[in-house]
Amino acid sequence: MNPSRVFPVLLVVAACQSAAPQGPAMRSPTPPYTDGVVKADVVARGLEHPWGLAILPDGRMLVTERPGRLRMVSRGGELSAPLGGVPTVFAEGQGGLLDVALDPAFATNHVIYLSYAEPDGSAAGTSVARGVLGDAGLTDVKVIYRQQPKVVSGNHFGSRIVFAKDGSMFITQGERFSFRDQAQDLTSDLGKVVHINTDGSVPASNPFVGREDARPEIWSYGHRNVQAAAVDPVTGQLWTVEHGAAGGDELNHPEAGKNYGWPVITYGRDYNGSRIGIGAVKEGMEQPVYYWDPVIAPSGMTFYTGTAFPAWRNNILVGGLASNALVRLVLENGRVVHEERYLGELHARIRDVQVGPDGQLYVITDAVDGQLLRVVPAQK
Repeated sequence: MNPSRVFPVLLVVAACQSAAPQGPAMRSPTPPYTDGVVKADVVARGLEHPWGLAILPDGRMLVTERPGRLRMVSRGGELSAPLGGVPTVFAEGQGGLLDVALDPAFATNHVIYLSYAEPDGSAAGTSVARGVLGDAGLTDVKVIYRQQPKVVSGNHFGSRIVFAKDGSMFITQGERFSFRDQAQDLTSDLGKVVHINTDGSVPASNPFVGREDARPEIWSYGHRNVQAAAVDPVTGQLWTVEHGAAGGDELNHPEAGKNYGWPVITYGRDYNGSRIGIGAVKEGMEQPVYYWDPVIAPSGMTFYTGTAFPAWRNNILVGGLASNALVRLVLENGRVVHEERYLGELHARIRDVQVGPDGQLYVITDAVDGQLLRVVPAQK
């Protein structure tokens, strides 16, 4: 090969790339997998791209499959036929049937919530429906939230459903990939965490209620694609983990009315290596608590309240897709002081993570033949 032809090409590639943005947030040290601590036992298999997991008080489990099916998993691991009453979904790209969550009063009202990509012609948007769970499926189904505007894109729908201590609901979303600038637009739900009551009404205490230039359901903004969320059972504070681009996955605790920067500030780069926005810092925009570069590709999150791993009490557990990991974060005074990663031996995309009423830890894996796994201590 002629060296004179190689050198200019290298210059062009270098010019298109930029170093990772610098700023004050703490970066993950990208620890190796920790072996010999946990093992995974198969509870059920044969799930097609499972996305969300909810565990009933009696130990049965609801699992969503992204193509649009809701399944019940018995205590013995048997999969039900698809349950009825599930809304029609936009099952293209990253869209489909997404999260499932139990109403805080599920034991008495049997109400569940589903987040999903809802079609509207060639467009789609993140929506949430509620329904009453019976033996054959859902009845009294009602859509309580629709992302506005619906756009033509198959990417970045979010979406997790978690409940505040007062029973109100947070719904995480994405900015739909090709519409990143709308994450900064308060007249759009794209790239926002929204906060509503379980009947779909807007709490009067929301930060933008009464403003003509903002949607009242918005809680926080400037998010990219939030697929992990949990409420701290001790403090009641909302925590999220969102996807960055090439680098820049973020751990945040979104607060009312605050701007988390995307796409103006980020610790990531675009997929072609080019710069996004102005860097990592801007006055008036929030810094993440912690970020990953390289990314873990986060999906699913919980605060550990189980009994199998006493040393993990109140630690954050996050599913990792590209990282094929269950990620554990130790917090002290609102900061991450330690990170460990597990389940690397599975070479599996961890899509959701939940603690059951039995105190056990469960995860689902994202694959054509996805699995529901119980994570237990490894034998010494």
